[in-house]
Amino acid sequence: MLSDMAGVFISFEGIEGSGKSTQVALLAEALRRQGGAVVVTREPGGTALGQVLRRLLLEPAGAPLAPKAELLLMLADRAQHVQEVIAPALQKGSIVISDRFVDSTTAYQGYGRGIALELLAQLNHFTSGGYLPALTLLLDLPAAEGLRRARQRRGEAAGLDPFERESLEFHERVRRGFLEVARANPMRIYIIDATRPREEIHQEIVTIVRSKGLEGSSSTAS
Repeated sequence: MLSDMAGVFISFEGIEGSGKSTQVALLAEALRRQGGAVVVTREPGGTALGQVLRRLLLEPAGAPLAPKAELLLMLADRAQHVQEVIAPALQKGSIVISDRFVDSTTAYQGYGRGIALELLAQLNHFTSGGYLPALTLLLDLPAAEGLRRARQRRGEAAGLDPFERESLEFHERVRRGFLEVARANPMRIYIIDATRPREEIHQEIVTIVRSKGLEGSSSTAS
């Protein structure tokens, strides 16, 4: 985290179907009840430009992107996201909760697509401006279960996005990537068993946030 960061930065990570969006919403609601000024955002899609890039990346009917093209679109999304949303909110003292950040790039484009991890580390740092979450909550479950949930939620194969259409082997590589990144960063990344009921998961997340003193304060901008 940058030394001049006044707010609190929390990210959620996980494979498809891990329940990130649900847990992001539950945590934001809990922190707001305590008076926290909370900004909820996501990658890709946290800005107007990001919404355009999200459609290019996740359009169900879209043609498959080359791995390098996919990576560059993700990085463009992050650069704008940090400049437009994350950095200003943190500088105002808000609690920022992001559904995905740099660890997804490492897991999906690195472990999943096979792009060099050393290159991704440099690009992640470049596009994030040095901002790094104080806490990352990795919702972990077997790749087969995550895909089953994601595909069940969509209903039809025609509605699946390009990542949801990927093979089980791809998603197993992505999961392995997340777990390896977590093991390398045990002070920042907490692995959460996402096979349990959502309220049980939420209570564990709240306990972790409180234990790290990241509830924030109510005296800052929304």
